[in-house]
Amino acid sequence: MEYDYIIVGSGFGGSVSALRLSQKGYKVLVIEKGKWYDGKDFPKTNWNLRKWLWLPKFKFFGIMKMTYFRHVGILSGVGVGGGSLVYANTLPKPKNNFYTTGSWAELKDWESELSPYYDVALKMLGAARNPKLFDSDLNLQKLAKSIGKEKAFSPTDVAVFFGTPNKEVDDPYFNGKGPKRVGCNHCGKCMTGCPNNSKNTLDKNYLYLAQQLGCEIIAEHEVKDIQYNEKEKIYNVIYKKSTSYFSKSKTVKSRGVVLSGGVLGTVRLLMKLKKKSLPNLSDRLGEFVRTNNEALIFNVTLDPKTDYSKGVAIGSIVDVDENSHLEPVRYGKGSGFWRILMWPMVTEKNFFLRILKLLALPFTAPIQWFKIYTVKDFAKKSSILLFMQDLDSTITFKKKWFRIGTKVTKGKNPSAFIPEAHELAKKHAALTNAKSVVVASETLSGIPSTAHILGGCVMGKNKDEGVIDENNNVFGYPNMLVCDGSMISANPGVNPSLSITAITERAMSKIGVKYER
Repeated sequence: MEYDYIIVGSGFGGSVSALRLSQKGYKVLVIEKGKWYDGKDFPKTNWNLRKWLWLPKFKFFGIMKMTYFRHVGILSGVGVGGGSLVYANTLPKPKNNFYTTGSWAELKDWESELSPYYDVALKMLGAARNPKLFDSDLNLQKLAKSIGKEKAFSPTDVAVFFGTPNKEVDDPYFNGKGPKRVGCNHCGKCMTGCPNNSKNTLDKNYLYLAQQLGCEIIAEHEVKDIQYNEKEKIYNVIYKKSTSYFSKSKTVKSRGVVLSGGVLGTVRLLMKLKKKSLPNLSDRLGEFVRTNNEALIFNVTLDPKTDYSKGVAIGSIVDVDENSHLEPVRYGKGSGFWRILMWPMVTEKNFFLRILKLLALPFTAPIQWFKIYTVKDFAKKSSILLFMQDLDSTITFKKKWFRIGTKVTKGKNPSAFIPEAHELAKKHAALTNAKSVVVASETLSGIPSTAHILGGCVMGKNKDEGVIDENNNVFGYPNMLVCDGSMISANPGVNPSLSITAITERAMSKIGVKYER
């Protein structure tokens, strides 16, 4: 079978591409390695690892994947709808520095160029201002006031249908063409999969509308090879079942390909194919990867009245300074899996001193630390402080035998010890009767974690400076585009989903119409 476009991955870039290409009359196929999920399919808590984590070798086919490299640990989404299934709904615009730095800076006046596409993205994703602040947000507001940043605090714009809690209504977004929705009940389960049909995941907007126009979606399959027939100007896309140990390869033909598998999907695939099927890819492939300069710190309170599990995943944000942002993240009641991975936060870059401090820390307040690790409901008592910066540093993905490795190429090594983040966490802990803990790999090895890995297929003036051009076209291969987090060419310093959506909207606007629908 032959298609006009095959889209690899169904996250923000893939979903936008699916709808806009379908609207232009193209025959479109989306191939997604994850599963289809409905509200009833999501895990009730993140203790249900088979439905929460993506570990196909162990038959875990959940919506979140954890990947570790030498310089960074990465959290990413899997499933039809990609990262929208597991992300925290938050849709901030980056500040000016994002548009004027990185490999794309001189290609366009990006702030004005993208402005109308941000507006479209906000509308399509159903962005709404969070109407209610709960304990986690109120404590961030208290922190903001204590550091003189109360005016920089605000509720977030989120991809959530609020309406009347638990009340189902006909499609409120697309003149009745979309699915029915239910008003948010603030259960806090956004990141384990919304069970209430309130979260505006991509299968409820872009993908849903694309399917009405004939777009096909194949779930539980992964693209293994892309071969270009230069004579016929056609791509052969080879894919296999992703949820089975053994399966036969299948091949479909397409005039165009949109790569939207995220950094871990797109960059890995292209690095493999550069060695054989697609040798003309830029040598910049895998470079300029950014971690968004993030820190994820769990502040666990001993206050018996505090319940951090109520609300949307991220209900508020404070601009700490011109480069930094802080958000309180929450999981729903009962989702305490992270407890088993947590060690005390230690601010010390020297490994040996860090281990000594780690061993001594519990003895400074043994009763409090005991209560922290035995607290009944970890999610109810944990406010996850997400700190982000738009200060720039990059790493490079390199092919090493049968795996991908990383190395630092610009700026300082990504670090789990961001002084500003640790200082804010300590102030927050003092205000909320809490102790700060982090993922054990951070304390032990100093490797930071990020939920927003970006870059690796960045824009450039030519093949020597980037992998794609200003319109997302891959240098060296006609009608092949990259539309996902790997195209992000500077550090946004905020949650990037809105920017991925807006940049993809712009890329799709540059593709001509096959026929009017």
